[in-house]
Amino acid sequence: MLEMLLFLTLGTLIFCVLGLLIVPAVLRPSKEAQRVVAVVQSTRPDRRPISRKEHFQEGLLRISQALRVRLGIQVSQKSLDLLAAAGYQGSRASDYFFAAQCLTPLAGAFAGSFVPQNTLFWVFLFTVLGYLAPNFWLTEKTRSRKERIRRSLPDAMDLMVICVDAGLGLDQALLRVSEEIAISHPELQQELTRVHLEQRAGRPRLESWQSLAARTRIPELTSFVGMLAQADRFGTPIVKTLSTFADDIRLKRRQRAEEAAAKTKIKIIFPLVFFIFPCLFIVLLGPAVLSMIHSFNGMNR
Repeated sequence: MLEMLLFLTLGTLIFCVLGLLIVPAVLRPSKEAQRVVAVVQSTRPDRRPISRKEHFQEGLLRISQALRVRLGIQVSQKSLDLLAAAGYQGSRASDYFFAAQCLTPLAGAFAGSFVPQNTLFWVFLFTVLGYLAPNFWLTEKTRSRKERIRRSLPDAMDLMVICVDAGLGLDQALLRVSEEIAISHPELQQELTRVHLEQRAGRPRLESWQSLAARTRIPELTSFVGMLAQADRFGTPIVKTLSTFADDIRLKRRQRAEEAAAKTKIKIIFPLVFFIFPCLFIVLLGPAVLSMIHSFNGMNR
């Protein structure tokens, strides 16, 4: 039974690998498409050396994209939103994610086939875990990135207040702040740079900020976008509005730190009860218990 299951797993893996190798040849573009590509492609030679890793990634992406188009599989909008929130905003981010969703279950099934006992159960379990692993990883990546952006907002707002107070416009202040925080807060710098590029491409300022708030899903940025809309509608001075908002989010960060410090009193109870108190009891009561045992043994004699 185990040998049969192992042969079945190896046969499935070989079939999948052969299928991935044959798909590019089967899905070769037509002659008309090849002529269009030949017309629009650049004739300038690329002298940059390409490593084997880049060749492998490019081939894997082409196979993944062709397979996804051939099977008619579309990445869900939720996954696309999570990819954007995690910082993967390239055109091939969905292809990378689809390739991970295809390869990790196969790797899990292959790893589970080496378990000597209950092989079928472990193959099924590792396959399911391999399928769910990319989603869990993407969710955790999004959460950690949102937390880093939230922590860097007060510093960025203070710099923006200083720039606007010095006479710069909001767009110029945005560009200067994104340059200043490139090393200390790269995630927020990436988002602010995208807002600046969208505005240079002709998108209205408010729509660019609303897209940032929808992409990151951070309450502070949502409040900031609402503040900008209110200031634009009622003509409120932007310097005063930014100063008030910067003080507000800095106060919220201080309150979150105080809340986290207050929670440590509750969290430390479990280590105290299960790890520290038993050691103290052993050290304090151990000699007394040993002396009592020796005394009782002497009385029995």
